[in-house]
Amino acid sequence: MTFAPAIPITGYLGWRVFENSADRQFEVFKSSPEITRNLEYFTDNIKEALTAEDLVKDRKLLTVALGAYGLSEEIDNRAFVRKVLEDGTDDPYSFANRLNDSRWKAFAKDFGYGNVAGTRVLISSFREQVATDYMERAFEESVGNVNTDMRLAMNFRREIATIAENPNVDRTGWFSIMGQPPLRSVLEGALGLPSSIGTADIDQQKDLFERKADQFFGGKSPAVFKDPAVVENALRRFFLNTEIENGPTASTPGSAALTMLSGQSFSDQSQNLFLSLLS
Repeated sequence: MTFAPAIPITGYLGWRVFENSADRQFEVFKSSPEITRNLEYFTDNIKEALTAEDLVKDRKLLTVALGAYGLSEEIDNRAFVRKVLEDGTDDPYSFANRLNDSRWKAFAKDFGYGNVAGTRVLISSFREQVATDYMERAFEESVGNVNTDMRLAMNFRREIATIAENPNVDRTGWFSIMGQPPLRSVLEGALGLPSSIGTADIDQQKDLFERKADQFFGGKSPAVFKDPAVVENALRRFFLNTEIENGPTASTPGSAALTMLSGQSFSDQSQNLFLSLLS
């Protein structure tokens, strides 16, 4: 039987409810047949994948490898994946280093096929880390099959901490965020920014993120996300702004009353009421 996360309520309230049971659900998920089979196969065979070609041609191995970096949707783009791996990251102008999505750089660097130091698949600690990351992200993917926003929130909580703690966060933090679509999506929602800002000059985008972050979170640098309270505030704003944009659903607390009050539409007055109820 395929694991199906229990997410009875959407929105920010649903997120808070889900958080209380996430650890227990994850334990159940880790024992699901598909995850168990994938990890057993990976453990038994990854040491034989000594080249990028070896990894890419084995769909089962590639499923775990890509999944560990949140790239499982790229499983059928094998020529692209192979190019990323074979070019490596030693050269600052390599394919992976030139891609906007920084997950590819991490993927190529960690597996090391195209780097002078060579692949790390023979290092047991690396194999174990890939397996652990795969389980976590596969769980997030299963959550996303039920509620996309909650998958984005889980990813945000994990990845923003890594960026915030980076010594170069003031210089590179926003570029790292803008280069990861899931992170960018959450912060655009939290800051009330339209996705169309992605067409602007990259430095102008960075300036806008900085100004909005300073306004709502009290600092221009992504280093503000070292504070768990700021992370929670960002997630709260993301969920509430997304729900306002999409309108109430049947699982939105008080949605029936809001619908009656607003005459079948989620008016500005009702939006304010909704925000005050969840503040």
